[in-house]
Amino acid sequence: MPLALLALAIGAFGIGTTEFVIMGLLPEVASDYGVSIPTAGFLVTGYALGVMFGAPLMTVLGTRVPRKRMLMLLMGLFIVGNLLSALAPAFSVMLIGRVVASLAHGAFFGIGSVVAADLVAPHKKAGAIAMMFTGLTVANVVGVPLGTLIGQSVGWRFTFAVVAALGVVGLAGVAKLVPDVPRAEGVRLRHELAAFKNAQVLLAMAMTVLGFGGVFAAITYIAPMMTHVAGFADGSVTWLLVLFGLGMVGGNLVGGRFADRALMPMLYISLGALSVVLALFTLTAHNKIAAAVTVVLIGALGFATVPPLQKRVLDHAHGAPTLASAVNIGAFNLGNALSAWLGGVVIAAGFGYTAPNWVGAALAAAALVLALVSAALERRDGAPGPVVAGSVPAEQRAAAVHR
Repeated sequence: MPLALLALAIGAFGIGTTEFVIMGLLPEVASDYGVSIPTAGFLVTGYALGVMFGAPLMTVLGTRVPRKRMLMLLMGLFIVGNLLSALAPAFSVMLIGRVVASLAHGAFFGIGSVVAADLVAPHKKAGAIAMMFTGLTVANVVGVPLGTLIGQSVGWRFTFAVVAALGVVGLAGVAKLVPDVPRAEGVRLRHELAAFKNAQVLLAMAMTVLGFGGVFAAITYIAPMMTHVAGFADGSVTWLLVLFGLGMVGGNLVGGRFADRALMPMLYISLGALSVVLALFTLTAHNKIAAAVTVVLIGALGFATVPPLQKRVLDHAHGAPTLASAVNIGAFNLGNALSAWLGGVVIAAGFGYTAPNWVGAALAAAALVLALVSAALERRDGAPGPVVAGSVPAEQRAAAVHR
């Protein structure tokens, strides 16, 4: 794998750390600014919304900019946002800093996925994408716990200053290691938008929303579930999240490896198993050891879907994949927000802290159904028929090359 993937992974590590570390620092931030915990929670919501809307916005703005330069500009935006958060004199200013940092998130992963895939041979594309996303998964194992510890010991402002420094390292890595990839000739915004007319692109994005939403339906409420149901102490939640992160790392690498060999079977297995494991979590949550094992499996199976889904979007949006790739990153955050809301609804309805697991299982099962529908449509569209010589559309010729 090219060294340029290391630079992309470092950027992903910083982005993953800043996205999730705030969850462990909300009490400290709320106390410093004199706001309630729910109000401080807007720092999480604002970031997620910034990713959703920033992914297409920043990608559209960068359509005329070479991809390497756009990646560097995005890392610069990330650095500014985190420095603003670290120095913010008021809560409203910190919220602005979070939103500024979030604007870089979706576009960085979207454009980075395209660059990573272009750096390797066709049969290694999913593995290259997985390598970049390893930075995000490792952030949940190392960056988030370490950032939380620093924030609780030295001060949360220092945590965001360190994350900004990580952004500087990522920026330097992109500048030094990522090659100058020329912008695709003839590709305009209308070509990027045309990808959304492709049913397979939309189906892959819907699978992203539902599949990863299944994961976060459960993980969003892991603290009350593990303390009130499994009987863990409050301090155990941190290492349980580390286990979840380790599962994410393993699942991401396995998903990338096998997606290059058999993409759709990889999706069938991971989504089907994820649905089953989430349903079983309603039972295993009552036992400490079984609950811990299940948390690892949810992380592994959930992130095993990421490289194949991202690669599927790239494959079917070939020719103009950048915007579709970035929007698919926003789809992950849409899934997170949707599933967290649905999980809260069933808890508020009195079904208990394990009820979100059923929501997650249903979402993952729905994603599996869409995967089967997507494959059936692909087989139908690819069925041989009478073809006049020279009349095969360009899209079908390109699809044949990808197959």
